[in-house]
Amino acid sequence: MPVLPSPPSLAAGASPDDLADWVATHLGDLAREGADGVRPGALRGGQSAADAALAGLDVTGYARSRSTVLPVHRQGATRLSPYVRHGLVTLPEAWDAVAAAPERDRRKYRDELLWQEYARHLYARVGPGSAHPLRREQARAGSRPGGWGRAEPWPREMACMDHVVGGLEEDGWLVNQTRMWLASQWGVRAGATWREGEDLMFAHLLDGSRAANRLGWQWTVGTGSGKAYGFSRWQVEKRAPELCASCPLASACPIQEWPDQSLGPDTDGPDLGRGPVPGGPTRVDGTGEGQVVWLTAESLGTGDPALAADPDRPGVFVFDEPLLRRLRLSGKRLVFLAETLGELAEVRGLEVRRGDVLTELTGLGGARLATTYAPVPGWARLRARLEVPEVHPWPWLVQPRPASVRSFSAWRPRAGRGG
Repeated sequence: MPVLPSPPSLAAGASPDDLADWVATHLGDLAREGADGVRPGALRGGQSAADAALAGLDVTGYARSRSTVLPVHRQGATRLSPYVRHGLVTLPEAWDAVAAAPERDRRKYRDELLWQEYARHLYARVGPGSAHPLRREQARAGSRPGGWGRAEPWPREMACMDHVVGGLEEDGWLVNQTRMWLASQWGVRAGATWREGEDLMFAHLLDGSRAANRLGWQWTVGTGSGKAYGFSRWQVEKRAPELCASCPLASACPIQEWPDQSLGPDTDGPDLGRGPVPGGPTRVDGTGEGQVVWLTAESLGTGDPALAADPDRPGVFVFDEPLLRRLRLSGKRLVFLAETLGELAEVRGLEVRRGDVLTELTGLGGARLATTYAPVPGWARLRARLEVPEVHPWPWLVQPRPASVRSFSAWRPRAGRGG
């Protein structure tokens, strides 16, 4: 596949619609909505947007308002997650940015950062095993999809579901509270297969990562924990009361009572007990002779360690065609990536390609690669088949150590960033 033209840069005056046009032209056949349906999401990609979000980070009141859904102006969620997901902001940077926040809010926000780190450690440990129940089989609510009497796991006639599913599909971002609503509605109430719901949510979220998304779903439906999360009208009235007030089913609410929260039987899942967590090198591994930086979707910031090590060294990013064709990501996710790559190409030499990653990287005219370790199975598989003489450390918040990943409390370090 020929090198793609660089995406236009928002920092140079391009609009989000310009980036959507670029995605439609070059990647539209891979988008869930097709080329004609590609639209930007609610948050902008790129290092400038990430830097502005980090600079404006204020978690005052976060402990009280992080789960607020409506009204939007009272939401305490920071919306930093898409930038963390793609390495434009690291977890250590976010941790340090709230050092002066009120103690209760700082502690709660840092707990959420640790949860994200735990998700990465768990995923690094079990890899593709996270696609299967970690501790228990999924309990079934009925004998048919929507076995509670409705055909759709996310019925849009419910005002709460209509609002949240609409935000997922149009914006590509949701507060954590509503992610739990969706997962519980799908897997606990409707009894639909959790992996299918997780795949659908992953396809739309701008911050979608298998590490965090799968952990959240398994925790909510009870396959990765000792208790399922029950979704009922009580949560909606507490977090977004106007939804119940306007709902056509207000007098016949299908989630009026708490759902059955029975758990499935134990399963022979991956070993989650005390053991090593793959973490990559703690210092630069190799000869330091890389000529081109292989960039991954895990680390697209200007501060990517391999990129920052040599300001004159060009980078290369490959849109993984076989993977994207299988995942069918929403076009808004591809727009976010294009916005990020377009701005990066303004300040660094950067090739953007489309095709099989292994083929594209081995076809760089013999150029030696430098890269940053990424705690995902796909990176490890490619790294094993490529000549990469220079690998830089991943910027962990908590350096991996032998630990149990059976639960957040079992894994959690005793103190500080590094435990």
